[in-house]
Amino acid sequence: MEPVRTCVGCRARAERSSLVRIVAQDSQLVVDTTASLPGRGAWLHPQIQCYQLAVKRRAFGRALREPRPLDTAALENSVRENRLNG
Repeated sequence: MEPVRTCVGCRARAERSSLVRIVAQDSQLVVDTTASLPGRGAWLHPQIQCYQLAVKRRAFGRALREPRPLDTAALENSVRENRLNG
């Protein structure tokens, strides 16, 4: 049985393999393809709708417990260009 995580965008529970892990490094959101980077992680479906919901709800800052504003530009480009590996 595979671990289950919750998408910070749509709040749906899904298997870990269908989500990507996002971490904050120097106030920038980074995709953690190996799921091994240090620190807290947020899980997200690699779809633009989930990304937009997460940004609208300010879910990344809460999930990562990051008080500073986070730069989401690189993550948005990755999601839009469908470059995320899940």
